[in-house]
Amino acid sequence: MRSTVLRALLLSAFLLAGCKAAPKPTEPQAVEPQTIEYETAPCYGLCPVYRVTVASDGAGIFTGMQHTAVTGDRKFVVTRDQFVAFAKALAPYRPKGTRNITPGQPDCVDGATDMPSVDVQWKSGAATDKLTLYYGCNLETGKPMAEALRMAPEALPIANFIGKR
Repeated sequence: MRSTVLRALLLSAFLLAGCKAAPKPTEPQAVEPQTIEYETAPCYGLCPVYRVTVASDGAGIFTGMQHTAVTGDRKFVVTRDQFVAFAKALAPYRPKGTRNITPGQPDCVDGATDMPSVDVQWKSGAATDKLTLYYGCNLETGKPMAEALRMAPEALPIANFIGKR
């Protein structure tokens, strides 16, 4: 009798374990928007000086400072494809942490003078990666990087804010 009761209990426990509710599929987590801030610096001349901040949720703001078609803040909206194109153009040059390619730093050789520079910051949650590039550094070997960074804003609808280059 005892063994029959014990078997019944074990069988019940086994069957109940098999009836456990399947785990619920995880619901998509709310993803904090990634933000990219792209800011140019003055040169000896009429280089446009501006900051553009764009988020993966489509919000953008352009701040014209010098030699741009508009000065001050202008809000704009980007499509998902525009944000992805902008992020993709910059992605190969995104450092882990901070990278500073400016005169006096190890990554800058043969620095020419009177050139503009660009700061790019990628922000996601609490993490921030930052690249600073002085366009006078590594004129020959750094040409692909400089050109990609210079052209990246063309993916965004801000050409009328910047004006003629």
